[in-house]
Amino acid sequence: MMEPRDLASPAPWRRLLASRPFVIGGILLVVLVLAAALAPILAPHDPLRGNFRLRLAPPGPLHWLGTDHFGRDILSRLLFGARLSLAIGAATTLASGLAGTLIGASAGYFRRLDEPLMRLMDALMAFPAILLAMAVAATLGASVGNVIIALAVATTPHTSRVVRASVLVVRELEFVEAARSIGATETRILLRHVLLNCLGPLIVRLTYVFAIAVLAEAALSYIGVGPPPPAPSFGNIIAGGRDFLVTAPWITIAPGCAIIAIVLALNLLGDGLRDVLDPRLRP
Repeated sequence: MMEPRDLASPAPWRRLLASRPFVIGGILLVVLVLAAALAPILAPHDPLRGNFRLRLAPPGPLHWLGTDHFGRDILSRLLFGARLSLAIGAATTLASGLAGTLIGASAGYFRRLDEPLMRLMDALMAFPAILLAMAVAATLGASVGNVIIALAVATTPHTSRVVRASVLVVRELEFVEAARSIGATETRILLRHVLLNCLGPLIVRLTYVFAIAVLAEAALSYIGVGPPPPAPSFGNIIAGGRDFLVTAPWITIAPGCAIIAIVLALNLLGDGLRDVLDPRLRP
């Protein structure tokens, strides 16, 4: 009889630590998260306080990454912007994971729910994710909560598809039939046996959802439907510097590099997790 795979066993953790993408991505992400978490300590200036005498000042000893058109310190705004962007990304990932798991597991395990739920997800997937997020955010209004809702709506269909595909495979395995034969309820089988063995693909998917959410939040803020100014989000910082790309390029370069670093860290982390948790990629 085939036994369920225990994701908490030591072997997967040893393989993760031996995975170069996972280690590099994990270290980079930890550094970025710590910098964001310690923003009140690390930020040299108030991110919202401007100084018109120093507007558009280039990088120097007083302002390491320069200032924007209001004289606000770019480094300070970047550190606090990382807090906001990472918080939105984490909340979106949590919401997408919960909703996608609920929808995907229900559709994959209960056959009568498969057709209506998946057709609804197909209808949402007919729109590009970023356009769907823009439409939802524009309808609800510009705020942090609405951005999270918009991004969760845009990313949940793909997450539910990943969970459904895993559930369809796992529910036919022998240990599920064995649990059913000894009288386990369908709910217990789904929660204790099926979903536990679908965590691998779901975890990998959620690392990419996090990266997508960080990018999409910057895009929404850039067009004015994200967290409203003067909130120091990456998108707001870039939007503020778009009229000064020639005279003060540091305003947009700094948040652009920060977005690249976060997305790179999450993608490396996801690649490492996929290499370890996907049995098709094992030697």
